[in-house]
Amino acid sequence: MDLLANLATTFVAQVQSPALAFLLGGMLVAALGSRLEVPDAIYTFVVFMLLMRIGLEAGMEIREADLGTIFLPVLAAAFVGCAIVVIGRAILPRLPGIRTEDGIATAGLFGAVSASTLAAALVVLEESGVAFEAWVPALYPFMDIPALILAIVMASVHKQRTSGEEGEAIGYRAIVVDSLRGSAVSALLLGIVLGLLTHPQSVFDSFYDPLFRGLLSILMLVLGIEAWSRLSELRGVAHWYAIYAFVAPLAHGLLAFGVGWLLHLATGFSPGGVILLSVIAASNSDISGPPTLRAGIPQANPSAYIGASTAIGTPVAIGIGIPLYLTLAQVVFGI
Repeated sequence: MDLLANLATTFVAQVQSPALAFLLGGMLVAALGSRLEVPDAIYTFVVFMLLMRIGLEAGMEIREADLGTIFLPVLAAAFVGCAIVVIGRAILPRLPGIRTEDGIATAGLFGAVSASTLAAALVVLEESGVAFEAWVPALYPFMDIPALILAIVMASVHKQRTSGEEGEAIGYRAIVVDSLRGSAVSALLLGIVLGLLTHPQSVFDSFYDPLFRGLLSILMLVLGIEAWSRLSELRGVAHWYAIYAFVAPLAHGLLAFGVGWLLHLATGFSPGGVILLSVIAASNSDISGPPTLRAGIPQANPSAYIGASTAIGTPVAIGIGIPLYLTLAQVVFGI
C-alpha cells in the first residue's frame, strides 16, 4: 500500500511538472482539433540542442571518470536492449492479427531508446534532487544500436526461412553505420566527443544548460500532438499493439531496474543511475529508430510499430514509467 501511495503522490507531482504537463497539453489541443503545429525545422533543432547538452555533460563526466566503472553498465545496457527485442520477438507474433515482420519491428523500436524520454527523466531527477553519474546518458547508443541491429537481423532470418531461399548476407556493418549516422545518435555522440576532447564548460553553462528545460517543454508539446494523431493509425491494426505498447514499457523498465540493482551491488552504481537505466529501457525510439527500421525491415507496416510507440509507448514511459522507477528507487534504496 505504501508503494501505491508513493506512486500516486509521485504521479500527481509529475502531472504538474513541465515535462508531462506539456505532453498532456499537446494531446489535449490535438484532441480539440487545434491546428497548432511546430515546424519540422524547429523540432529538429530542439532535438539537436537537447542531445548536444546531454552529450556535452556526459563527455565531460567521462573524461573525469574511471573507465572501469563504465564498462559493466555499458554491457548491461546492450544486454537489456537485446533482451527486450528477444522477448518482444517471442511474444508479439503469437498474438492474433500480428504479422511476424510487424512484431519484430515493434520489438526493435521498443528496444531502442527515446531521446525525449531520456531528457524528461534527467529534468525530473534534477528537480527531485536525485544524484546520478553524468555519463549514464552515454549508455543511450549502447542500448539503442544493438536493439535495432538485432531486430533487423531477426527479420532477415525470418524472411529467408519463409521464402525458402538463402538470401543475401546481412550487412551488419551497414546497419551499424546507418544507425550511427542517424540524427539523434549523431548529435549525442558529437556532444560526447566534444565534451571528452575539448573544454566546453563555458558554452555549456552559458548556452546549452539554461535553454534545456524550455526546449524540452517544446519537444513534449510536439510529442503530445503527434501521439494523438497517431492514435488513428493504431486503430487500423491489431488491438494487441495497444496492449503491448502500454504494458511493455513498464515491464522493460522493471527488467532494467533489476539489472541496475545488480550493478549497484557490484559496482556502486548510483540509485539515480538505476532510474535512468530503467527509463531508457522503458522508452521507445521516436527519432532514429523509425527510419532505421523502415530501411532495414521494409516489409513491416510502419503504422503498427510507429503508431504503438508514439501514441501509447512514449506517453506511458514518461507519464507512468518515470514516477514508477523513481518511487521504486525511493523504496529500495531509501533515497
